[in-house]
Amino acid sequence: MEIVIQVVAAILVFGLLIFVHELGHFTVGKLSGMRVNQFAIGMGPAIWSKQRGETKYAIRLFPIGGFVAVEGEDAESSDPRAFCNVRLWKRIAFVCAGALMNLILGLVILSILVALRTSLPTTIISEFHENASSNRQLQVNDRIIGVNGSRVFTSNDITFSMISDKDGIVDFTVIRDGRRLEIPAVDFGMETLDDGTRLINLDFYVYTTSKTFWGSVRYSFLWMFSIVRQVWMSFLNLITGNFTMSELSGPVGVSTVIGQASTAGIKTLLLLVSFITINIGVFNLLPVPALDGGRLVFLLIELVIRRPVNPKYEGLIHATGFVLLMGIMLVVTFNDVIRLF
Repeated sequence: MEIVIQVVAAILVFGLLIFVHELGHFTVGKLSGMRVNQFAIGMGPAIWSKQRGETKYAIRLFPIGGFVAVEGEDAESSDPRAFCNVRLWKRIAFVCAGALMNLILGLVILSILVALRTSLPTTIISEFHENASSNRQLQVNDRIIGVNGSRVFTSNDITFSMISDKDGIVDFTVIRDGRRLEIPAVDFGMETLDDGTRLINLDFYVYTTSKTFWGSVRYSFLWMFSIVRQVWMSFLNLITGNFTMSELSGPVGVSTVIGQASTAGIKTLLLLVSFITINIGVFNLLPVPALDGGRLVFLLIELVIRRPVNPKYEGLIHATGFVLLMGIMLVVTFNDVIRLF
């Protein structure tokens, strides 16, 4: 029974995130006066469809994506309401709308999680573990403002920067007694798990503070900003080789984690969904061909040079990007299956 709940939870979460993303494109397309031919959730053959006005609505078999088909988006069209013929700012808004909706959903969920808290974490050290090693250089009441050169806004930033460290030796920037101090090479040590994974020893805690309305609003935005920055940093780490392809997860891996989180409590599930939807939003805006961000790049080029890029070349670049993305998806899915079994 538990595995059924996990599978259903994963499908519902993926469906929600896909629906929210495509709803952004759909809404902006309609409000902008574009001719929207189809609004589909899922990929593959349609298991349900309904024509309403000029738009066909469909649910497709495989819950791994979705699309909003707008007239003239991928081909020339003489229709004045086609994507290729409407004002440039409307096209830019349409391309960005899906990712923006994912980010808004993430912010809403994080705001709910903040509302459920009794207090909010700070970035000020409150105490150390019994066998801590970092207290040789760090002190209680140090306010951490930087870790390994990255600015710290929330306790989440501290955790992410430290678990991303490779050798357990971390550089800190702190405020101590009103003075800014650089504290290099704080040795936390690394623990090696049975599977060979190395984890840094986080050996201190931070204070919490009482909640206020505006404090909660501020923390929600900072928390989302922190996650957005983590996605960019992870992408850069992948490009520079600090992360490897084997550390990525695809739909199988993410579905497994969602299923596990669904039985661990609503707060855990909400936190995971917020991370995933923000990841989807940021990832889609990366300047990668075939993604919304890749399409945005061509629209921004058009804004600068005052004329569209040749559709033939743009289509070729997007097609190449799509093939590469599918290749990466196959690799990470294979890794997920290997880890699963």
